[in-house]
Amino acid sequence: MGALAWLIIPGVAGVAAGLWALWAQRTPKAAGDPASLAEHQRFMAAMERTTAGAAAPNERPGR
Repeated sequence: MGALAWLIIPGVAGVAAGLWALWAQRTPKAAGDPASLAEHQRFMAAMERTTAGAAAPNERPGR
């Protein structure tokens, strides 16, 4: 009976690994959330508008 358990455990683990591999390589769902995409575009536009070379108001130049 003990030998049977030692054979069943790797078999079950192999089947579980195979199922996980099939699940992991499935095709991703399309991101079709327009509100999320619009929010991301607003964020990107805001990041482009920032002044890259200006120092903070309380920061001394050269630091």
